[in-house]
Amino acid sequence: MDLAVIMFVAAIMLGMTRKIKQPMVIGYILAGMLIGPYTQPFSLVSSIETVNLMAELGIILLLFVVGIEYHIAKLRSIGKNTVVIALSEAFGTFTIGYFVGQQMGMALFDSLFLALSISVTSTIIVMCVLEELGMIKDEASYLLLSVAVIEDIIIISMLVVLHSIASIGNLSIGEIGILVGVVVAFIGGVLYLGSKTVPRLVDAMGKTNQYDLILITVLGVAFGLAFIADLIGISLATGAFFAGVLVAESKVQNIAKIITMPLRDMFGALFFVSLGALMDIKLLPSFIVPALILIAASFAAKFGNVFISARVLGLHKKISARAGFGLSVSGGELALVTAKGGADVGATSAFLMPMIGSMTIITTFLSPYLIKLGWKITKSATPEQREKKKDRF
Repeated sequence: MDLAVIMFVAAIMLGMTRKIKQPMVIGYILAGMLIGPYTQPFSLVSSIETVNLMAELGIILLLFVVGIEYHIAKLRSIGKNTVVIALSEAFGTFTIGYFVGQQMGMALFDSLFLALSISVTSTIIVMCVLEELGMIKDEASYLLLSVAVIEDIIIISMLVVLHSIASIGNLSIGEIGILVGVVVAFIGGVLYLGSKTVPRLVDAMGKTNQYDLILITVLGVAFGLAFIADLIGISLATGAFFAGVLVAESKVQNIAKIITMPLRDMFGALFFVSLGALMDIKLLPSFIVPALILIAASFAAKFGNVFISARVLGLHKKISARAGFGLSVSGGELALVTAKGGADVGATSAFLMPMIGSMTIITTFLSPYLIKLGWKITKSATPEQREKKKDRF
C-alpha cells in the first residue's frame, strides 16, 4: 500500500512540477511531506520501516547512476586548477558552515552534517539549468561542471569518514587516522582491483546482447559494493557511487546507463518522496529562519571561495564570477543523502533533516535565477574578446 501511495503521489507531483517548469525534486519532497506520518491526520503511509527501505534503495540506484557519469580517465584529465578550486570550495564552505552552526547553538554532529550538506552543489541540477538556458558550451560552464564533479567525490569521501565517526562515537586522533586509512584503502582498492575485473565482467555480459543480463549484472555490482561498504562501516552510498565509476569503464557503459535510467527514475522518486515523508513538518516554524540564514551563509561561502581561488589561479574575472554563481547554490540529491546519513546513525537532531530538505527546496528553486543573474551581471566581453572584435575592423 505504501509503495502504491508513494508512486501515485510522485506521479501527480511530477506532472505538476513539469507544468510549472520546476525541478522534480521539489515536487517529490513536498509530496512526501504531504503523505508522511508526521502530517496527521492526513498520513497515507503506514510503515516508517517501508519508507526507510525505499529511501535506501533509492540512494543506491541514484548514486550508482551518478557514478556512471564519471570515467576514471575523465577524472584524470581534469586540470589541477579545477582540483584546487574544488578543494577550496568544499573545505572552505564546510569550515564556514560548521562555524555558523556552532554559533547558532547546534550540537557537534548537527553542525558537522549541516556543514557537509551545504557544501554540496547538485551537478545534475546545474547541468540541467545550463542546458535549458543554452549556456552549456560556455567556458565558465565547463569549469564549474568540472569543479562540481571533483566536489562530488570530495563530499562523498568526507561523508564516509563523518558517517563512520558518528556511528562509532568518540574517537581518538589515532582511531580517526585508522578510519581515514580504511576509507582510502576501500576507495583505492575498489578503483585498482575493481577496474581490472568489473569492466571485463560487464563487457562479457555485453557480448551476449542480452539487455536483461547486462542489467542484472550491473545491479549486482551496485548492490554488492554497497553491501561491502556497509559491512565495513562505510556509507552504502559510497559503494554504489564507485560501482557506477567501475561500470563507466566498460565498453557497454552507454547501454548500462540507458537501461538503468528507468530504475534511477523510479527509485529516485522513491528516495525523494520517502525523504520528504520522514521530515517532521511540525518543526518548520522553528527552523525556517535559521534555514534562510544558512542559505545566505552558504551562498557567500561558496561564491567567495570559488571566485577568490579562481582569480588567484589567474582565471579571468568573468569566468571566475560565472563559475562562482553556478556553484553557489547548495543542495540537491547529495545534500539529502548527507542529511539522511546523520539521521540513520542517530547522530543528528530531529530538526536537521527537514531543515536541510527545506533548504534544498528553496535553493533548487532559486538556482536558475541565480545562474541567469550571474551570466547577466558578467555579460561584458573579456579583454581577449574585445581585441578580436577590434581585429575584425
